Amino acid sequence: MSSEILTLVGVILLLILASAFFSSAETALTAASDARMRQLAGKGNRRARLVERLRDDREGLIGSILIGNNAVNVIASALATSVFISVLDDAGVLWATITMTVILVVFAEVMPKTYALTYSDKYALAIAPAVRVVVIVLSPLSIALRMLASSLIRKQDTGEADREEELRGMIELHGADGDADDRETQAMLSSVLDLNEISVEQIMTHRAGVKMVDADDDLESLLREVLASPHTRHPVYSGNPDNIIGVLHVKDLLRAVGNKPEMVENGKQRATTGRELVQDIASDPYFVPETTLLFDQLQAFRARREHFAVVVDEYGDLQGIVTLEDILEEIVGDIDDEHDVDLAGLTAQADGSWIVDGAVTIRDLNRALGWQLPDEDAATIAGLVLFESRTIPRPGQEFRFHDIRFRILKREGNKITSLRLWSTSNG
Repeated sequence: MSSEILTLVGVILLLILASAFFSSAETALTAASDARMRQLAGKGNRRARLVERLRDDREGLIGSILIGNNAVNVIASALATSVFISVLDDAGVLWATITMTVILVVFAEVMPKTYALTYSDKYALAIAPAVRVVVIVLSPLSIALRMLASSLIRKQDTGEADREEELRGMIELHGADGDADDRETQAMLSSVLDLNEISVEQIMTHRAGVKMVDADDDLESLLREVLASPHTRHPVYSGNPDNIIGVLHVKDLLRAVGNKPEMVENGKQRATTGRELVQDIASDPYFVPETTLLFDQLQAFRARREHFAVVVDEYGDLQGIVTLEDILEEIVGDIDDEHDVDLAGLTAQADGSWIVDGAVTIRDLNRALGWQLPDEDAATIAGLVLFESRTIPRPGQEFRFHDIRFRILKREGNKITSLRLWSTSNG
């Protein structure tokens, strides 16, 4: 009798080990990094490829593991009950239940899953061949159970929006507890997803800030104006600023003047304007509607090999300009070069407030300060104040919305040029 009990105890221990294997396999194969498995598989690692194949059919994988895990647990519990009854009579049922519950929870669930979660990539590679055998052996039963479950439970399709939200959540988790580099990476990845939601109207340089040149200016004035500008490309208008007839590149202008020095020396004798020269060298303007999404505009820039577009509204009136650099800055942040003009757009104050230029975009401010100001109805911080206050405020007026306190500092005409901001979310 004692030898039979010892044999049963040995079988029970083997079943507990099998249960630990199934539990840890489920955790490791679901927690292993997709990116790392893909990278290893690309380098020729056969076990990484096997892990990928197993996870391609997640329902079959999880179904087979659960069948095996439950089977060994039930058998182990039944054998343990038989052993305890033979030793303790009727009281053996209670003791078998208590003992097997503790053993299975601790040694077949918590400890194996904790280990598998800690070393998920390494452990998944190690057990992949054994799990593959289990999946093949139990596949008939797994398929039958899956068909039964599918007939009882309707499968929910995962929409594009759900996948995007999941991706955004993963990006946010990546940067939440990381260092400054992780947070910058999070901002860049989130900005890439935002390209399909933001229109060029939200990032363009408004027409009030666009440096344009008049085709009817004399050549000397034309040269003086473009050389004084920090920009290399300028929209060219004729008569009315809304009548854009071309885009002038400074390099092309200087090259043309260098090739025709007599136009500078005898310009007064030949003509009073630079129209002839401008018409010869200015490129055709590329017009885009203000509602164009940034992703579409980026693709258009690449297809046309353009860097510069003139933004118009539904009536064809000039609204501003957008460049390839503007779109890239939405992803990586501001890109400063040797020709950029430094602007005091955001200045921290000793009391914790911020002096902000009215032309600073809401998206840039949110990125810089970690705020969540809405940018659906306005592109700049001045525009947000106008939208929320429903008035053109005077200097000194204050407003509170979106957990931010706004004080108007300066106004030029109807344009808010400077504000002071305090965050009120912490009290």
